[in-house]
Amino acid sequence: MPFDPSTFADSFTGEIILPGDAAYTSAANTYGGPGAPAAVLQPRTPHEVAAALAAARSQGLQVTVRGGGHNTAGVSTNRGGVVISLRNLNAVEVLDAASGAVRIGAGAVWGDVAVVLGQHGLAISSGDTRTVGVAGLTLGGGIGWMVRKFGLALDHLTGVELVTAGGQFVRASHDQNPELFWGMRGAGANFGIITSFDFVAKPVGKVTFATISYPLDDVPGLLRAWRDAVRASTEDLTTSLTLMPAFAPGMQPAGMILACYAGPAAAAEPHLAPLRNLGTPAAVDVKEVAYADVLEEAHPPEGMVITVRNAFFKSLSDEVVDAIAAMHSLPGMRVFQLRHMSGAVQRMPHGETAYSLRDSEIMMFVGSFFPGDTAPAEVAAQMKNWEPLAALGQGSYMNFLHTATAEDVASIYPPQTLQRLSRLKQQYDPENIFSSNYNIPPSG
Repeated sequence: MPFDPSTFADSFTGEIILPGDAAYTSAANTYGGPGAPAAVLQPRTPHEVAAALAAARSQGLQVTVRGGGHNTAGVSTNRGGVVISLRNLNAVEVLDAASGAVRIGAGAVWGDVAVVLGQHGLAISSGDTRTVGVAGLTLGGGIGWMVRKFGLALDHLTGVELVTAGGQFVRASHDQNPELFWGMRGAGANFGIITSFDFVAKPVGKVTFATISYPLDDVPGLLRAWRDAVRASTEDLTTSLTLMPAFAPGMQPAGMILACYAGPAAAAEPHLAPLRNLGTPAAVDVKEVAYADVLEEAHPPEGMVITVRNAFFKSLSDEVVDAIAAMHSLPGMRVFQLRHMSGAVQRMPHGETAYSLRDSEIMMFVGSFFPGDTAPAEVAAQMKNWEPLAALGQGSYMNFLHTATAEDVASIYPPQTLQRLSRLKQQYDPENIFSSNYNIPPSG
């Protein structure tokens, strides 16, 4: 049904974008795919967020909340409903540089945040990509380039301001609504529309970023050598290993190690040396940069169907290594990326946040690429190759999934955590208004 803007004309000065407007296509579509909402509303204040939510509810339309719009499962747009885009709530405020206290609007993106914080000698470990939204990445975890030293993005969080399904303004922190704050850190899109985040940023000057590539003539050997090197590494070093296929004619498959040392190049050198000595590298690039310059742009490949699966592994055992190598050897075009965890992630007390899978050495995702005209049945058949590998791991990381099914939700949260979240959902959103996400139905 069409959206009727007259229902809140006196309480909303933000932009209302309707089908047929010049800005509609770009506002309706997201990184995860096209959408066709009845309206995209762009509030400028928390009160306008509440007004937008009330208008959508009064007209019986589905509500989708969008921060950066980077979700690959497409849950930041819809068809026939209302998208509440927070892009205008994007302020980045350094409240106290000495303590690292910062306040960030829910519509901000991490590239802008990193630049502002860097001007004060601060940083938050915050994912890979400049245009990824603060809200989505934080609420789902936030595995960034200093995760071993400082933990997840949500581990920096000290409080949030939000609008509940009923239109109330609520603060959640360790001291105010602590149970809600627990749930926000790992499942926050289910309980309200966050308008701002309070973080404690860490003092960070220059960081050292290295790219080291190896030929893929011995996949299990490279995996084992990388594993042994990172197990012995300092927590100042966060690394990943990506097994890259030949995407273009003349391109050679490669094992690409990316490493971020939270400090200057002179201090990083002895810690990077083991990664350069896993064999004979094809290329090595080491640079000392601002943390903001580590973050990259992301561009989904055109004309391709991409499926993404991921899992956590308590240990990168020889059995897991052999299973990765076996899947890698199968026909098809796949990217495997292994991210070294442990460190500060594991020091957060168990159960402190709704993000639960902290007891893992590795988080790994596999992205499979298919021509755009590939039949869904063929894609599904190919993805069965993932099952033997997944059986050796545990759970899923929300921010690296391309679907948002009930099965996905069950893989993200252990049963006891999911039950606790369902009770919290019943308290704050009993009608399940906020269902356009990795949805947790209310327990009632």
